[in-house]
Amino acid sequence: MLLLPFIRDNKETTLAGLKKKRFANAETAVEQVLALDQQRRDVQKELDDVLARSNAKAKEIGALMKAGQKAEADAAKAETAELKTRSKELEESLKTAEQQLQEVLVTLPNLPHSSVPEGRTPEENEVVLQHGEIPVLPENALPHWELIKKYGIIDFDLGNKITGAGFPVYRGKGARIQRAMINFFLDEALKAGYFEIQPPILINEDSGFGTGQLPDKEGQMYYATEDKLYLIPTAEVPITNLYRDVILPDDQLPVKNVGHTPCFRREAGSWGAHVRGLNRLHQFDKVEIVQIRKPEESYQALEEMSQYVQSLLQKLELPYRVLRLCGGDMGFASALTYDMEVWSAAQQRWLEVSSVSNFETFQANRLKLRSRVEGKTQLLHTLNGSALALPRILASILENNQTTEGIRIPKVLVPYCGFDTIN
Repeated sequence: MLLLPFIRDNKETTLAGLKKKRFANAETAVEQVLALDQQRRDVQKELDDVLARSNAKAKEIGALMKAGQKAEADAAKAETAELKTRSKELEESLKTAEQQLQEVLVTLPNLPHSSVPEGRTPEENEVVLQHGEIPVLPENALPHWELIKKYGIIDFDLGNKITGAGFPVYRGKGARIQRAMINFFLDEALKAGYFEIQPPILINEDSGFGTGQLPDKEGQMYYATEDKLYLIPTAEVPITNLYRDVILPDDQLPVKNVGHTPCFRREAGSWGAHVRGLNRLHQFDKVEIVQIRKPEESYQALEEMSQYVQSLLQKLELPYRVLRLCGGDMGFASALTYDMEVWSAAQQRWLEVSSVSNFETFQANRLKLRSRVEGKTQLLHTLNGSALALPRILASILENNQTTEGIRIPKVLVPYCGFDTIN
């Protein structure tokens, strides 16, 4: 959530940032925030004045009673009663103004970092770098949805029978390579200094609000109505919420957590020919890295996280590129996001496999996640990244490594799989 004092003191900067994020009706929303803020401050000022006068009258009544001036004391009591009635009215007005202000504030996305390029669509994202050789496949090369049928490693029909579309069943070597990737990603994260967490995969509304999924993305999450719990879209949500309402001492910073979870996304309205097979699922596995840093360290940490994710792709021998997302393609809570995309040789297209983002104080403000500096608290910065999401990684491994003898497994995964070829 944006900081109210910043909006108040930097109206034009706020407007420019919201427009870069392509937030509709930015001027109206900011003017509404400022008007409600002024209303809240005016009511607070009057309430403080009424309470001060009421306290003064209470002392005056005591003095008058002590002096035997009963008539004057009774008059002061009547005035005190009026002040108490007025204070209750003002308290209700203040509560209403604060609620209305909060309702508008939570709709505002995070402001983009100065390095975020202008743009509205994914085509306007900035290519930061490209790494690796694009593989050349034989003319009879198959897309991964045909390869998984050929080798019987994933069954979409069984998943559809059990649950519905977008819930595949992994079989035999398909299941084993899933487990291999999860263990490989977790082991690499531990080597890089991350602390492993296994969080719940259901969250309450406060957790969804804390990381910015609510009230922005409730339509994309599965909801258990009886218990009012949401299935997580990513491990970022429960792991970051471990630190909700926490003041972290310096000796516990930086926080570097990693966790593997299944992830659940409704992906409403996103189906079509371009999302066949593993390209987009309702349930998938992902290993997530989360960091909590001091503000002055967070952008260096973001670069380190980007380099770390790239190192995984290099070890998997996958050609990839790094994008800096433009303002219109960024997530609601992000200040700067790098996307990593791998080349899918049979589909002849780039597939996003990771987003690494710095949220600055946006999530921390919602979470009330702070540190203490020289006796004062300050909001910390939160960051997270996919390291990595499995489905599209597997799709690219299958397509890029297909040969006449079968599908070659990347060398780093062979010790985890126990086999070097799918055939």
